[in-house]
Amino acid sequence: MARYQETTQTETLHLPPNITSRGVAATELRPWGAFTVLEEGRGYKIKRIEVKPGHRLSLQMHHHRSEHWIVVSGTARVTCGEQEVLLSNNESTYVPQCTSHRLENPGVIPLVLIEVQNGEYLGEDDIIRYQDDYARTKD
Repeated sequence: MARYQETTQTETLHLPPNITSRGVAATELRPWGAFTVLEEGRGYKIKRIEVKPGHRLSLQMHHHRSEHWIVVSGTARVTCGEQEVLLSNNESTYVPQCTSHRLENPGVIPLVLIEVQNGEYLGEDDIIRYQDDYARTKD
């Protein structure tokens, strides 16, 4: 009878320091819904964003980052510069750095999307708000 030995190899993936993950933040609640940081590294951040039906984020702009939005479920009304588009699941859009933009949920179910941010600085304080339904603009 032939004998065999089962072996298991575990390979460790070593990432260069410029793309090492910094962990996952807890979900942060907002008046319009919530977001969760899924991963963050040097020059990028990935978030899961959920927008309540009938709510919208502020009309805003970022000096230091661009954003890619991919709709997972629901309907997104996106304002980017002078253009407005409706997106459904598996559709996406790009928001260039220094461009005014807004995300809305015109539907009746929660809007869920994945946001990929790229830039030299990705802090939440890099938001210039022009209009806000929740009085968060600076006068």
